[in-house]
Amino acid sequence: MATNRIRTRPPRAGTRGASSPVPVTDDASGFVEDAAHYPGGHAPAVAFPRDEAECAALVRGAARVLPVGAQSSLTGGATPMGELVLSSSRMNAVEEMADTCITVPPGVTLTALRETLDAAGRSYPPAPTFEGATVGGVVSTNAAGAATFKYGTTRDWVRRLTVVLACGEVLDIERGQVRASDGRFVIETSRGAVVAPAPTYRLPRVPKRSAGYHAAPDLDLIDLFVGSEGTLGVVTSVTLDILPRRPEVCVVLIVLDDEEQAAALTARLRDVSMDTRRRHDPAGLDVIAIEYLDRRSLELVRAAGPGRRARVSIPETAGAVLLLQIELPPGTTAGQVHEQIGFADPARPPGGPIVHLCRLLEVEGLLDRAELAGPGDTTRAAELLAFREAVPEAVNRQVAIAKHTVDGTIEKTAADMIVPFAKLSDGVRLFRTAFESRGLDHAVWGHLSDANLHPNVLPRSADDVRAGKEAILACGREVIRLGGCPLAEHGVGRNPVKQSLLQLLHGAAGIEQMRAVKRALDPENKLAPGVLFPVAARGEASA
Repeated sequence: MATNRIRTRPPRAGTRGASSPVPVTDDASGFVEDAAHYPGGHAPAVAFPRDEAECAALVRGAARVLPVGAQSSLTGGATPMGELVLSSSRMNAVEEMADTCITVPPGVTLTALRETLDAAGRSYPPAPTFEGATVGGVVSTNAAGAATFKYGTTRDWVRRLTVVLACGEVLDIERGQVRASDGRFVIETSRGAVVAPAPTYRLPRVPKRSAGYHAAPDLDLIDLFVGSEGTLGVVTSVTLDILPRRPEVCVVLIVLDDEEQAAALTARLRDVSMDTRRRHDPAGLDVIAIEYLDRRSLELVRAAGPGRRARVSIPETAGAVLLLQIELPPGTTAGQVHEQIGFADPARPPGGPIVHLCRLLEVEGLLDRAELAGPGDTTRAAELLAFREAVPEAVNRQVAIAKHTVDGTIEKTAADMIVPFAKLSDGVRLFRTAFESRGLDHAVWGHLSDANLHPNVLPRSADDVRAGKEAILACGREVIRLGGCPLAEHGVGRNPVKQSLLQLLHGAAGIEQMRAVKRALDPENKLAPGVLFPVAARGEASA
């Protein structure tokens, strides 16, 4: 039976000697900047705890702490501003695995998680696209990815958390055991009871939200920490639900004329796939992810050279590309897939998911523009998926070059917004108008199956960065009006524009509710200060 009360415990005794902070030298310079290239990063030291006890000791002893994982943050949330950097990189050994769940420390990368599960014939399908991210990082931001269309976000798969609080004591939280009652949680510590309010604002009804502290009726305490970006506690252990069997997946690349055609095909694929799931039809088409690259994205990959795009060749006349992931029953072989392709003739009876796909593409006049990498063809599937990843890599590289050669104030300027799928065309037009009207070079890509897109500025000057921020704020207002969320899967971090979007979404009253949660659990503002919302000015209540 659920209660709103939970008791902390002291950290478990460590099995190794205490970790020593590592001064920020040339060898540790990577810790002062994350993937957002957020400016001004600095830190007095970097510490590498190896277990819960060392982590708790560091939190207790430090005035300010910034927990970081892979530092793949696109929001500046993993850029230190004078805090002790607490790296999870040495907390990286799988703790336990069962048929339906796995327990890991925060420093385990998604690559290591996938490899462990692959070896056991299991899978964790909601992992975000970037496999270099850590489990602690994806929990911190409630990260989502390509397969959200079927499998939801990180929050939906977190079963248990172990969290070191700002006071150095530890919470073991299991889903369903602690829920808000009378609008609050009561956390009993060795120093007395802490009363943490449960936020009451309403969140947009879209599948992805990484927009501050979660809110829901009868809020589960575990969900207050998922997506809190390290501001409420330091995660030291995560238990994730997993699939007991690994479905087979094939990857399909489709070349299209323009984004209107891409949106129309995506709507058709979504409808067919949702019908397959409703009917529990193992022979039906089940598309779990649809990725989108616009014309400018394709140009960037070509300009980057053959290194990342491998053997993927896209005609220069292409206006867009879709990259599909299609789930097949476990055990489906490449031979069976090719056999289905051979039966794609409409005159023949249905014979499986790939038959349905081929017939759909034939009707749309796109069958000869598609390439399929079936089960077992892991090399080709990896090349197709790498083609998608080459786009943000090219943008990040261009931003970094501009920052170091043109103007040191240049930074990554991008949006991460989601609208209800029915409003997808409105959202795309909104982005194009906002960026083109300001004369900004930009590329748009993202998870079209969720109507979650990432318009990115390709800055040529500091003026482009300023204009890009204006465009993003303008888009955010309209996305909220459309019933969407201007902060879908990357979080908020230190980025002033994203912090402004957070305030646009929740209003001043909503931000104050978040600050009240922060004050209750971290009264000294020790954990990740300046992340989510600015540090309170002197004379104001601390955040």
